[in-house]
Amino acid sequence: MEPRMKSIGSPEVSAGIGQLLKAVHSGGVEPRLLSMIHLRVSQINSCAPCAYSAIASAKKAGETDERLHAVATWRETPFFTDEERAAFALAEAATRIQDNAPGVTDPVWDAAADHFSEAQLSAIILEIGLTNMFNRINHTTREQAGKTW
Repeated sequence: MEPRMKSIGSPEVSAGIGQLLKAVHSGGVEPRLLSMIHLRVSQINSCAPCAYSAIASAKKAGETDERLHAVATWRETPFFTDEERAAFALAEAATRIQDNAPGVTDPVWDAAADHFSEAQLSAIILEIGLTNMFNRINHTTREQAGKTW
């Protein structure tokens, strides 16, 4: 499969995305966790380029192969903290909103709010939203895995 486009962005698009990413990373959430959230959302959406990029970012931030391999099965493994589990649950609920899925329920939100400040929650929500956007752009343009932007 060949990509449909070389680039979707003008300098203005790149600058805007850069500002959004800066906002995410200024929210006080560990870069490693942000990368793991990016990975989980990308797994749900079957976005190979974003999964590839998220793994590279997580490894750069010090993540282990053991935990990276277990992200898709985070509920069934002992490798994640309660804080990480709350972030994954929020990411999944915010991503799976189609076909009458319940979305972010009060228990999911409350668990995340128990572990993160409002600034951190804002960063996590923006990371989830941006990842979903990037996943959809990559599907539309048939972007291939292998880039780390």
